[in-house]
Amino acid sequence: MKLGCGCSPNGEKLTDIINITKENIKYLPGIKLGHNVVADPDLEHAVEDANMLVFVTPHQFIEGICKRLVGKIKGDVEAINNCMIKGMEVKKGGPCMISSLINKQLGVNYCVLMGANIGDEIAMEKFSEATIGYREDKEVAQRWVQIFGTPYFRVSAVRDIEGVELCGTLKNVVAIAAGFVDGLEMGNNAKAAIMRIGLNEMKAFSKLMFPSVCDNTFLEGCGIADLITTCLGGRNTKVADSFARSGGKRSFHELETELLQGQKLQGVKTTGEVYEVLCQRGWQQSFPLFRTVHVICTGHLPPSSITQQRLDEN
Repeated sequence: MKLGCGCSPNGEKLTDIINITKENIKYLPGIKLGHNVVADPDLEHAVEDANMLVFVTPHQFIEGICKRLVGKIKGDVEAINNCMIKGMEVKKGGPCMISSLINKQLGVNYCVLMGANIGDEIAMEKFSEATIGYREDKEVAQRWVQIFGTPYFRVSAVRDIEGVELCGTLKNVVAIAAGFVDGLEMGNNAKAAIMRIGLNEMKAFSKLMFPSVCDNTFLEGCGIADLITTCLGGRNTKVADSFARSGGKRSFHELETELLQGQKLQGVKTTGEVYEVLCQRGWQQSFPLFRTVHVICTGHLPPSSITQQRLDEN
């Protein structure tokens, strides 16, 4: 198994450290990686002769990576975009899901994996679950289930690639709203209300975008379970909490740098992407929570508006 990496906090090549110590000291300190894991800083070399590719990178980098891989991978390769890739690209012609972007750029078959899982807990082999979304080929999906599944990491497959992917994308917008509630110390009742409203908007948005999306997908690990996990302990909630405690005076970029040790905050970018879709389609009034989260993130409303706006419109 090969993976690509960056640099450690002290400037050493993280790939070298991983290969020598079998530990990712930057993102998973104290966790030993399997001996079959080889970190490779050369993207083209890392994918050479691979027949199954797992994309695990913030979604803002996917298009550039795909362009570098054109003509460099085998024609029969299977791809899956993993839990870290949550977002969409909004083009002039409308929104494009990341899985579709990978397919269009590389012409490969693909699935998506999303789930109620926080990385360090999985690394410590605490029980969690995830959902694989596929379009038609159940056999390929089951192959991914076998690859990812362990006694402590339960994986299931559903024939709803757009629903699974949108659950992973949209729950980060709701998680930011939940973080505002935490930072304002509004309590668990308010947080539960935000999560319920958010789940409803996730479902409505997904079904408007793709009428084929299944209702049951929102009851899978990628749906309600992932939403709960992210709102309780995810990075988007954590940073939004600090943003609210500062009264919106500290930027998300500053807080991301301070709190995430090099990891990327995807939720704020996603709020902008979702809002752009709402504006393109004229859906702003139908999604007051999504709209309000974006307006707060851009500094046009204070964090305290997260409940006031919603209540005023009911």
